[in-house]
Amino acid sequence: MTSSAELQIPGYVAGTWTIDTVHSHVGFVIKHMMVSKVRGRFTSFSGEIQLADDPFASAVSVTIEATSIDTDNSMRDDHIRSADFFHAEEHPTLTFTSTGVRQEDGEVYVDGDLTIRGTTRPVTLTLEQPAFGPGPDGSTKAGFSATTEINRTDFGVSYNGPIPGGGMALADKVQIVLDVEADLSNKE
Repeated sequence: MTSSAELQIPGYVAGTWTIDTVHSHVGFVIKHMMVSKVRGRFTSFSGEIQLADDPFASAVSVTIEATSIDTDNSMRDDHIRSADFFHAEEHPTLTFTSTGVRQEDGEVYVDGDLTIRGTTRPVTLTLEQPAFGPGPDGSTKAGFSATTEINRTDFGVSYNGPIPGGGMALADKVQIVLDVEADLSNKE
């Protein structure tokens, strides 16, 4: 574990940051038919990032609308919204709430609780070096990129179909990809 004194982030600004959903991407990648990858994203989400003076005391919370799934195929999206996958009618949101920020072996991790389909499991996001800078209107902007991998069956998303000759249509592993731009709403 590294102390905050050893973490140098150029331009770091402590405060409350609101996710700019127009300039952010919440997406995923899953192996399909054992040969290719399907990519998708969510178009409706909101969140807040609390950056503390000590970066390791920071926190983040995000809410994602399950019905906003977009894989560029409306029939597939409707199926993902159904009880076979997200069961969006009963579980309209996916949420992430951080439980800690830490650094190990030069990597920064955000630990937290991810809830999908009413099931909450711990996950760890690998965070790239955040960036800070001015917005075109004189505001302050920040950028955060992170990835993680989850097993969808851990969250009750277990629908699958066998492939003739062996194998399954969908992998259990799902890579989550986040590219977030945020606006400073309250400087500490």
